[in-house]
Parts: sequence; structure tokens; C-alpha cells
Amino acid sequence: MNTKNQQAPAHTIEDVVNEKERVGRLGRIRQFIFGTLDGLLVPIGVVSAVAGGTGSTKAVIIAGLAESFAGALSMGAGEFISGRSEAQVQEAEIAKEMTAIKEYPEFEFQEMIELFEHEGVSKEDATRVSEILQNYQQSYNKTMVEKELGIDMQPDTVRLPEAFTMGISYIVGSIFPLIAYFFFPINIAFPLSLCLTVLALIVVGIIKGKLAELNIFRSTLEIVLVGILSAGGGYILGTLIPKLFGF
Repeated sequence: MNTKNQQAPAHTIEDVVNEKERVGRLGRIRQFIFGTLDGLLVPIGVVSAVAGGTGSTKAVIIAGLAESFAGALSMGAGEFISGRSEAQVQEAEIAKEMTAIKEYPEFEFQEMIELFEHEGVSKEDATRVSEILQNYQQSYNKTMVEKELGIDMQPDTVRLPEAFTMGISYIVGSIFPLIAYFFFPINIAFPLSLCLTVLALIVVGIIKGKLAELNIFRSTLEIVLVGILSAGGGYILGTLIPKLFGF
């Protein structure tokens, strides 16, 4: 194979930043999967339970819409607050680390060497790299924080995109279990709702498998089985509980 004219792709700092942002966007698969699954599974459980317990299409629609919007707001707000809280805790830990670097430089320097050694770098090379980094305080601090604490040097405390992704995913997911009840009587809408939800679960499983480079069949099967169990449990509870209490 002739590699004489092959060259490594050219990279600028903009390319590196763009690549980091691209991976960051892919990282939102957690919010997408979490939001969509909850948007599918919680409403299907609710509408199945209401359908089984009341037999009323109107009751199903009201309960489904109420749960859908309340759930989306709750999930979005929860993602925003939890993400912000996590970042604030990380900021506090970073501040402690910066204080330690300033007040105990020799101790932290030895710690840096040990961190490199823990990764398989020889003591001699670990010392040399640490000495070089000491000449560049920003890189030294960033390396210490990332290696010792395992977090980014500048955690994002305003996670609106993640919260938005979570909320919108929930709303989109909740459409599938509910939409059939707008157009069909409950005896037709119920099985159709289940079919649409399973179809949506299959699509989510495929998307998850593609983005995470997993086995598509296993990824899809896992999600579909969870969905079926959730819907079945909701329906059983919805039909049994009223009978147990004599409703």
C-alpha cells in the first residue's frame, strides 16, 4: 500500500473546538433517551391505567394531557436544577483544589507526578512532564483538576440546552401513547396506543444504538421490553385497583 502521499488531516484550533462541541451535543443523548423514554412510558402507564379503570376516552385524554405537560415541565426543570447543582458542587471542589495548589505547591506537584505514574508513565517522564506543566499555570491547573477530580475545569452552571432537550423529548414521546384516543373509541384506541408506543420505542432503540454504536437489535429489544412491562403494569393496576376498592 502506497502511503507516500498520505497526510494527516489538517486541524486548526477552530476544528478542535468544533469537535469538542460536536461530542458535547452527542452527549445529550442521555437527555434525549431519558426524556423520550419517560415521555413514552409514564403516559402509557397513566392512559392505560385510566382506560382500564374508567373506560372513558375523555378521562384518558384529560389525564394524559395533564400528565404530559406536567411531566415535561418537571423533567426539564429537574434537569436544569440538578445539572446546575452538580456544576456548583464541582466549582466548589475546583476552588479547593486551586487553593491547595497555591498553598501547598510541592505536595500538589508530587501528586501530579503520582497521577501520571498511575496512568503508566515512568517516574522520570512523569516528573519531566509535571515540571514542564508547572511553567504553564493554566495547563497545570487544568490537568490537575481533570486528573485528580475527574471533572472539567469550567463546569457549565447554566444547562438550558440539556433542560430543553429533556422537556421537548418528553412532550414528543407522550404524543404516541395518547394520540389514538383523540380519533378512536377506547376499545380501538387502547391497542393502537400500545402499537404506536412500541413503534416509537423501536425508533428510540435504533437511534440510541446508532449514536452509541451499540448492537441495534439488543438496544431496541431492551427498550421495547421495558416499555411493554410499563404499559402492562399500568393497565393491570388500572383494572385491579378499582375492583379492590369497589369503584
